[in-house]
This record gives sequence, structure tokens and C-alpha cells, in this order.
Amino acid sequence: MMLARPRRNRKSASIRALVRETRLGAADLVWPMFVQEGEDSETPIRSMPGQARLGISKLVDRARSAFDLGVRAVALFPALDDRLKDPLGTESANASGLLQRAVRALKNALPDLVVVTDVALDPYSSDGHDGVLVDGRIDNERTLPVLARMAVAQAQAGADIVAPSDMMDGRVQAIREALDAAGHTEVGICSYCCKYASAFYGPFREALDSAPRSGDKRTYQMDPANQRECLREVELDEAEGADWLMVKPGLPYADIIRLVREHSTLPVAAYHVSGEYAMLKAAAAQGWLDYGPCLMESLLCLKRAGADVIFTYAALEAARLLGEA
Repeated sequence: MMLARPRRNRKSASIRALVRETRLGAADLVWPMFVQEGEDSETPIRSMPGQARLGISKLVDRARSAFDLGVRAVALFPALDDRLKDPLGTESANASGLLQRAVRALKNALPDLVVVTDVALDPYSSDGHDGVLVDGRIDNERTLPVLARMAVAQAQAGADIVAPSDMMDGRVQAIREALDAAGHTEVGICSYCCKYASAFYGPFREALDSAPRSGDKRTYQMDPANQRECLREVELDEAEGADWLMVKPGLPYADIIRLVREHSTLPVAAYHVSGEYAMLKAAAAQGWLDYGPCLMESLLCLKRAGADVIFTYAALEAARLLGEA
């Protein structure tokens, strides 16, 4: 006689909902958005169907739509004219720069929206790297004060959380000290502590025209073959004052998300990156996948692996699907 029947807990939608182990909600999502000059402008991103570089007015309108759907956080990335870029990313600390204006507009229109800002040089650098390039190599120590100034400028504009994605050693401490010295003790730091040198970032780099002009990012982003190394990064960033820990990319690094979750009590974020999004869109366009269910399964996987927060370009679509469930 078979006494144990796991199927009894699956026999109806209501029972499945009651015993569900992992739950995903719109409030778990952060929508990465691209901002450009031109108040009402919109430039579709070819390799990311459904995503666009937006002028500030349209950015605010789209963020309001997201907020109404329950997506209460956005992450901003600026697409700058090449004429504003230089080797030191000087424009990144401009109080009247594109990103800072976008932050102010969002917080004025939606005070309860959580605004996350990226701290890295690549959108501002004429070299396309996340740090300062000196004699063909990234100079860690020359980069830290640049990142600190950038973070302070973002905080002064109203950012709730600054997110260093550069992978320089010591940058969390440098940013924390600079924020505190400037009176921004309440601004959080989401550290991209485990950011891998991944091939899945291609569409993002097209969106911002931020690919390296020479070399690659393997001397500072993590080797995709390494797992234990991420725990060293976690330990260092926690000690330096990180408030959140980020793993990027998402699905190909679900084992890393789980590892970080098991070794830290801090909130863990996962980034469902541009390449992951683009693959789903491309396969769906060919009729090979049903986009909605595959998207939700992907995001649920990140949540199940241990992510508290998920950055995804599909945040609005996911929120709508969740609302229909």
C-alpha cells in the first residue's frame, strides 16, 4: 500500500498556492531603465525588444506605470553623447548631468519610488572601462576617488541606493566614507560583489555604447569558472559597509546566488541581465518558446536560488503576469 502521495499537495490550484515554498511578487523586482537627452525622446534598443533609451519626461511616465503595477524600484543607466566622455569620467560627478537630473525628476514625481543608481565609469569613460585606464591597465587606486565623487553626486540628487558595479577593490569602503562625510548616511550601497566577466552583457553594452575600446574586463570582473572566490568578495564588501549584495548575471550563476545566500545575512540581489532577456525575446519571436511562462519560471528560479531582489528588464511584463495570476 502506498501511504505517501506527494501528489495530494498538487491536486488543485488552491492547494498548490497554500503549500508553495517560493513566492515572487512585483515588489521583489527592480526595473533597469536607460535615460538619454531629449525630454520626450525614445530610442528603441534593437537587441532588447520592448526596451528603449528614454528622455527624462518619458522615463518618469514609464516609472509611474511601473509603480502603479507594484514595481517600486528602478535602476538608472545614462546613455551619454561621446563628446561628454573622457578618460576620468568627469561628467559622472556633474550635479547638472543627465543622470542626476533624471534622479531628481523621478524623486519629485514619485517620492516613494526607490531609485538605484549605477556607480561605474563605463557610461562616462572614453575608454569604455569601469575604471581609469593608465598605460593599458585599470588603475584601482586612481579609480576609487572618481567612484566616490560619482556616488556622492548621485546621493545629492536623491538616489536611495548607489550600486557600484565596477569591481574595483576597496570601492565599497571608499564610497561609504565619502557618503557619510557628505552627510548621506541613509543612502544604501548595493555592491555588485559577484559580477562575472560574462558574455551575456552584449545587449546592455549596445544600449549604452559602453563596450571597452581596447582589451576586456577580465582583470577586474570575476572569472566565470570561479565559485569560492565570490565568498571572499562577499566577506570584504560586508566588512566595508555594503547593505545589499548583487550577483550578476542571474540564471547562469544560480549556484552563486545560493552560495551567497547561505553565507550572508544581507539582502541578496540577482541581475537577470540583458542577454538573458534577449534570449527569451528572440526565442519567443521565433515561436520556439512561450515567453510569459518562460519568463516567470526564470525569475522564480532566481528567487528559489535565494535572491531577495531581482533586477530585470521584464519587470513590467512580470508584474502584469503576476497581477493576472
